[in-house]
Amino acid sequence: MPSASPIVHVKLSYPELSSRARRMMTKSTRFLVVVVLFFVGAPPRCLAGDPDPLQDICVADPSSGVEVNGFACKAAADVTAADFFFAGLAKPGATNNTMGSLVTGANVEKIPGLNTLGVSLSRIDYAPGGLNPPHTHPRATEIVFVLYGALDVGFITTANKLVAKTISQGEVFVFPRGLVHFQKNNGKMPAAVIAGFNSQLPGTQSIAATLFAANPTVPDDVLAKAFQIGTKDVEKIKRRLAPKK
Repeated sequence: MPSASPIVHVKLSYPELSSRARRMMTKSTRFLVVVVLFFVGAPPRCLAGDPDPLQDICVADPSSGVEVNGFACKAAADVTAADFFFAGLAKPGATNNTMGSLVTGANVEKIPGLNTLGVSLSRIDYAPGGLNPPHTHPRATEIVFVLYGALDVGFITTANKLVAKTISQGEVFVFPRGLVHFQKNNGKMPAAVIAGFNSQLPGTQSIAATLFAANPTVPDDVLAKAFQIGTKDVEKIKRRLAPKK
């Protein structure tokens, strides 16, 4: 536990006020100072996406079989430069799929050295008309940098407000942690971005796939009532989104 922030006693004078009013204002000022110091002195952990590391490096060792919040550390003697390297973002990904987009992750599953460091990247490629469909990252805020092309992007707040903009080469846009967001290439040329996250493994939940392709499946009557459609429509959507075998 971090040591408590010291309480600062502030002595103020208010000659134009009564003694009772002066006492009340002095108490209020002391309280305000204590509150400010509490937040200013709060440990940075409460603001971070992932817990802070307790050592220089902790290269992930998924083969250890140890289940922790993250991955167990590889023995220091076995660590190599390859644990901190990944070339997978250098080339465009194949976008010849249903959505016309492809996300290539550079997270702790690809770069073991990211374990406990609280950062990761992705490259997202979009064919003309390609869509990265509405989704969320439950463990991270996302910031994208446009490599080339132009995209219509946006996120929806919990007040159901759409915040949207068209971004082009060299521009940046931020998607706050946990909020539903999307990117769409409405141009006639391919587009690509590099996305940064404040988590080694931000996680992704695609809204449509989460609801209509869950395993076990979400009951048809739940989805029919939620979307105000018939159960036959629900079944049709489920068939379209079912993972290809």
